[in-house]
Amino acid sequence: MQVAVGVHTDVGRRRAVNEDAVLARHPVFLVADGMGGHDAGDRASAAVVTAFAPLVGREVTAHEVAQTVQSAHTAVTDIAATTARGAGSTLSGVVAVEHDGQLRWLVVNIGDSRVYRLLHARLEQLTVDHSVVQEMVDAGTLAREDMSTYPGRNVITRAVGEERSPADYWLLPVITGERLLVCSDGLSSELGDEALRAGLTLGGTAAQTARTLVEQAVAAGGRDNVTAVVVDVVAGGVHAGLDEVPGGLSAAESTTMEVATVRSARRGGR
Repeated sequence: MQVAVGVHTDVGRRRAVNEDAVLARHPVFLVADGMGGHDAGDRASAAVVTAFAPLVGREVTAHEVAQTVQSAHTAVTDIAATTARGAGSTLSGVVAVEHDGQLRWLVVNIGDSRVYRLLHARLEQLTVDHSVVQEMVDAGTLAREDMSTYPGRNVITRAVGEERSPADYWLLPVITGERLLVCSDGLSSELGDEALRAGLTLGGTAAQTARTLVEQAVAAGGRDNVTAVVVDVVAGGVHAGLDEVPGGLSAAESTTMEVATVRSARRGGR
């Protein structure tokens, strides 16, 4: 698989410290958004990246990813025990894994950072937020377009380092020509679905696109740290149209592992 990757991050307009951390080296592309304030949130997100660093540059299995998530939980829990306010982090990203003899993306998510996929000008959110506002959207008491302005939008229901916070996993085909976006909520809370789709389809390189999206989010308010990772699959994936991907674009295969469960999911287009 050949990919082109762009990464950009900004502290934003209201924060003194950037608590976002990034790992974007094949086969791991992830964003961690720390919580707990200075000297806690940044340490927590850095601990998540450190836990995943040993996966870089080699073949990885889904089981190893699940074990690494558990290692990240332990590392952040240890940090939280040393601070008065505690500490936590989100985790969202994709890892290229071999599954049943095929190359797949293993999408992983804890919290409200997100992974999106752009294919044939169609944008799809691949992850599901672990947040109070997402639960309200699911219950039909809040419209999706109102998520970014709801007063409790920053309250999440799962975090790395917290009890009862398992990761969600999805296995998806790797598709030549697709563009993935992994981002902290500082990006998705400032730019709506259409703005993200427009930014991803402008035709710039992965690096240019990541920078432009972050700059737009900062200009729109920059209420939080803002981070974007853009991954373009240049070669090595399946060649398929939007409706030709085996199992459907967002139909993940169900796989049970000792440490975690890779669950199937079917998401609508955005």
